Amino acid sequence: MNESNVPKIMTSAVGEQPMTISAPGRDVLTEILHDGAQRLLAQAIDAEVTDWIDRHAEVVDDNGRRRVVRNGHHPTRTILTGIGAVEIAQSRVHDRRIAGVNEDGQTVDAAGRPVQRFSSKILPPYLRKTKAIEELIPWLYLKGVSTGDFAEALQALVGPQAAGLSATTITRLMTAWQGEHKSWSRRSLEDKQYVYLWADGIHFNIRLEEDRQCILVLMGATAEGKKELIAVADGHRESEQSWYTLLLDCKQRGLTADPKLATADGALGFWKALPQVWPTTRAQRCWVHKTVNVLDKMAKKVQPGAKAKLHEIWMAPTRADAERAFEHFAALYEPKYPSSVACLKKDRAELLTFYDFPAEHWIHLRTSNPIESTFATVRLRHRRTKGNGSRVACLAMVFKLCESAARKWRTLNGAKLLPEIIAGIQFVDGERAEKNAA
Repeated sequence: MNESNVPKIMTSAVGEQPMTISAPGRDVLTEILHDGAQRLLAQAIDAEVTDWIDRHAEVVDDNGRRRVVRNGHHPTRTILTGIGAVEIAQSRVHDRRIAGVNEDGQTVDAAGRPVQRFSSKILPPYLRKTKAIEELIPWLYLKGVSTGDFAEALQALVGPQAAGLSATTITRLMTAWQGEHKSWSRRSLEDKQYVYLWADGIHFNIRLEEDRQCILVLMGATAEGKKELIAVADGHRESEQSWYTLLLDCKQRGLTADPKLATADGALGFWKALPQVWPTTRAQRCWVHKTVNVLDKMAKKVQPGAKAKLHEIWMAPTRADAERAFEHFAALYEPKYPSSVACLKKDRAELLTFYDFPAEHWIHLRTSNPIESTFATVRLRHRRTKGNGSRVACLAMVFKLCESAARKWRTLNGAKLLPEIIAGIQFVDGERAEKNAA
């Protein structure tokens, strides 16, 4: 390491705590974090080596000498992290048991018996940048940074050491993403049971094709209340056949138990396909989509008031209150806006299904917002790039976005009530039926 880049250490006035003086171009706090990270990483790796040697302390030769010992250090390696380059000199382990490698590529002793060689789990042999940096690249891409600006953006975030992460990395990443999506789409679902589903079809422009692409997305809530991505597939205008193919594929891969409730907008394709695959799954129309559709058929000047009235329906504490608010809305607006009220009435029963489930779950069941909020970012990416060049590239990008967003999905409120839903316990106005009866 160049001495000009090494932080200088000096003692504070009280002579107890070391103080880090920033190297040129770095603020003091970043330098302290960098220096601390380097020391902690070195200590952690050294402890890992020590533990390995101690666990093999009884392995000795005929003269009683240990056969697994520490033997200096490997050449210094530079690891690119989120706070800059960190240099590490990893301890070397000399294992005298090892005699060579057999035909299968296994490390063996003199008798040909397999021997496990030490390999750091903290610092794998070929690691040159942390996982955070690997995730930073698709994050920038999905956030709308053009490939031509990648080098500049990365250097601004992690320093000049990021020059090796060029824009061409995106091309390689795209290929890898496509492979990951293909493998993920074939995974077994036999150990899964989803109590609730959310479905949506998201449309994108493809620069090299005339037709818009529709990505079908299916999410689910497990018995533990954890939201998970179930499927991301290329559809055809949210058609019944596209949805049927997706749902049937999930069932054939092991998702045999009918979910208790599915939430989606009024796209007919999904609702026609659903009962063919999971006939007992109940339907809940998305209130966000319905509100947009109803208001779209009204004059702009009355839309704020109408929106408030719609809000009174789906926020009502009981189904009876919601029904009264529903009737009030119809009486108020049907004379002047019959098409708007007709749009609301045609899905009346499905809009109020959530009342038959725990009140703690209502906030999650009334809309398909879990999917909609995820796609706010991918739409930004498409506006910046005027769309992907191909359907395959678009599908891969959407998959990676969903995969990244899934890490932040929160557990359902009232998750402890999900086993009761699975067991078939009835709920009325958000409470257990027996409680209402009492």
